[in-house]
Amino acid sequence: MTTDPIADYLTRIRNAISAKHRVVEIPASKTKTKLTEVLQEKGYIRGYKLVSKPDSVQPIIKIALKYDAFTKQSAIVHLKRVSKPGLRKYSTAAAMPTVINGLGIAILSTSKGIMTDKEARKVHVGGEVLCYVY
Repeated sequence: MTTDPIADYLTRIRNAISAKHRVVEIPASKTKTKLTEVLQEKGYIRGYKLVSKPDSVQPIIKIALKYDAFTKQSAIVHLKRVSKPGLRKYSTAAAMPTVINGLGIAILSTSKGIMTDKEARKVHVGGEVLCYVY
């Protein structure tokens, strides 16, 4: 049992990238699955699959990481957890953060679900800033 499952999710991806793994397995939850969907939509990962193991109650997310064919560089250069259990960070639609002048994305948890900063600005909704990805 972890205190911060989102930080654990990001750390597992970060560790897999630094070890040049092609696939990383993460215990699944609705929030982690939605975060993975956003990463796939924006092209940071190749794909994912939900797998239920026969001996386990909790399913697993298998994430296929994306690397450049020539330079072997990962599509994800940096993952940063913003809002933590000890200090939550919220943002309004007007004061939405931009990551590297719009080159990266901020993933938010809003009342309309988990979405990127650009989508939240379009819908004009604020929320908790979960992480930055670039």
